[in-house]
Amino acid sequence: MKNSVFIATSLDGFIAGKNDELDWLSTFPEIDHIDTGFNEFTSRIDALLMGRNTFEVVAGFEGEWFYTKPVFVWSNSLTEIPEKLKDKAFLVKGSIAEVLSEIHDKGFHDLYIDGGKTIQSFLKEDLIDEMIITTIPVLLGSGIPMFAELPKRLVFECIRSTRFLDKVVQNHFVRSR
Repeated sequence: MKNSVFIATSLDGFIAGKNDELDWLSTFPEIDHIDTGFNEFTSRIDALLMGRNTFEVVAGFEGEWFYTKPVFVWSNSLTEIPEKLKDKAFLVKGSIAEVLSEIHDKGFHDLYIDGGKTIQSFLKEDLIDEMIITTIPVLLGSGIPMFAELPKRLVFECIRSTRFLDKVVQNHFVRSR
C-alpha cells in the first residue's frame, strides 16, 4: 500500500490562490506541451483520493473528465456526486482509517492523494510515502498552503530533481522511515 502526492506549488508554497484560482499554473504555458511525468505517475496508481474542495474545482473544469482511474471524494458534508460523474467518482466519509479501509477493501492500494486539506491530514498521520512536487517560480503571497502544522518532524529524501524549460523544478521525495 502506498500513498503518493503529485502536485504543483508556487514558489511560496501555495497550491491555489486565496480564491481557489489556478491561473498561475499557466505562468509558463509551454510546460503543458512537455512530459512532466504525470502519465507515468498515474500509471502506477490504482485510484485517487481527493477532498471535496479539490473535487468541486476539478469537476467544474471544461471538457471531458480528466481522470482515467476511480476518484474517491472524501467529504463528510457532500451528499452526492454530480450525475455526470457518478460512474467515475465515489463519495467516501469518515476518518482517514475508515476511508482507507473502505478503499483498500475495494482493491485499491496505491493511491494518489490530492487536495490541500487532504494532503495535510495524511501528513499529520504520517501516511504519505512519496511526494512529487513541481515548483512554479511565481510568488502568490497568499492562498491555500501545501503544508500545515505537524505533530512531529517528517523526513523525506529527494531521489530526483528535474528542471523543465530552465524555469520549473520538480522534486521527487520519498519518506525516510
